[in-house]
Amino acid sequence: MVSSGTALASLPVGEVLMALTIRDCKRSFWQTMGSIRTGIVLLILIGIATFAGTIIMQRPINDANKLHHAYSPATLRWLDALGLTDVFHSWWFAVLLALLSANIVVASLDRWPVVWRYFSRPYRRAEPHFLASLSMQHEFRIRDEAAGIEAAAAAFRSAGLTPQHVVKDTVSLYAEKFRFARLAPFVVHASLLLIFAGVMIDGVFGYRGYISLVPGEAGGQIEMRDGTRKVLPFALRCDSTGQENYPDGSPKRWWSKLAVVENNRQVRAKEISVNDPLDYRGVRFFQAGYGPTGELQAVKLTATPKGGGPAQALELAPDKLVRLDAATTVRLAQFIPDFAINGNQITTRSQQPNNPALHLVVTTAKGDADAWLFPRVPDFNRNGSEFDFAVTELVPQFYTGLEVSYEPGQWGVWAGVLLMGVALALVFYFVHIRFWAVPVDDGRGRLVLWVGASASKNRDEVEERFNRLVATIEQNLQGSANTPAREGESRAPVAMSR
Repeated sequence: MVSSGTALASLPVGEVLMALTIRDCKRSFWQTMGSIRTGIVLLILIGIATFAGTIIMQRPINDANKLHHAYSPATLRWLDALGLTDVFHSWWFAVLLALLSANIVVASLDRWPVVWRYFSRPYRRAEPHFLASLSMQHEFRIRDEAAGIEAAAAAFRSAGLTPQHVVKDTVSLYAEKFRFARLAPFVVHASLLLIFAGVMIDGVFGYRGYISLVPGEAGGQIEMRDGTRKVLPFALRCDSTGQENYPDGSPKRWWSKLAVVENNRQVRAKEISVNDPLDYRGVRFFQAGYGPTGELQAVKLTATPKGGGPAQALELAPDKLVRLDAATTVRLAQFIPDFAINGNQITTRSQQPNNPALHLVVTTAKGDADAWLFPRVPDFNRNGSEFDFAVTELVPQFYTGLEVSYEPGQWGVWAGVLLMGVALALVFYFVHIRFWAVPVDDGRGRLVLWVGASASKNRDEVEERFNRLVATIEQNLQGSANTPAREGESRAPVAMSR
């Protein structure tokens, strides 16, 4: 096998320089992508974008009229062009998330070999240079290796550790707990990647829109945030809608009875309310609005012949004929909820029935006759027909406003959130701790039992545990005949920091 240096040496100088330049560029790019500084810069940019998406009114959460009132036309054009009115679905926000994801992946790949070595091949036999480097260590004078190891093993077991006997020239002990805690940072990274993947999928393939329906109406087109329309693969029908009020008359709850129609067949039905949507094939319909349309669902009135005769009760719906007698019909031709005259034009001041007006057309063999009724001001009625009409009840038509959301990446977001909970538990509640007990010569011809410990974090807490372990070993040694007769006493069980 030819080494890379030998291969480069066989090339012309220009090609060697080119190869070295490309290699250096690749290394520089890889180091930049995996650096903490790059990650911090990207986090700051994402934080700024998130802040902008919070303080700037976003579509379609806010009605288009609100945006036009809040910003001037020129400002709104710039905000729309830069994607600042829909930050979390903009292409540049997805790019920032993709770059941060790449930074996490590269950083994880750089650090993985070292962590995996810790995880897959734990350092069970402590060599002299390693013994000297540990911050938590202690030595006991012993006469016999076997008795010293036995005392240490008993202390390990009493501390909830499982000692492993390592044989290499001499017998030593090794024990550890929560080795999997070494993988906690990678679990955090995986959870972040899942969340970012879900957000990016939503940004690219997801959508949000709005649809309004009146009872009995079915529709399959939603209005998107950019003003365009999107056709759903099924139709949605509103069977009824309404509002529940508190005793003081203020709104308590909006509700709508919806049905999903696909291939001319009803496949799903549900009564929804705020925070209780209808979900079908990943598309969610949220109750977002409710109010009058400015039209009538029906009007109840009485009709009395002007020449005398009994009054009859009628119920008219828009553009539906109702027969008064064998030769006469009546229909509701027009309803104006808040009647006003502007010049020569009849207009409405609002969609609320503050000053309602009804235009009826009475048809006989002689032709059509108009009747204008003003329920709030009956003296202004104008009636050219042969019947007197009196309005008894107006039944206004109401619409239900539905926010439509398709978020195919939500599985990734929720999976990432759950995994993040596991990762945080690993980070805060588990510490990889390791213990060793090795009989060694102290360099002066005396046999000692060296005990050491190492922790990935929470050093103070682990040091207290190590001190308790040292005290237990000392007690075990003093209770045996293993302690040297003349010197006789171990040093105090205090962790020594170097």
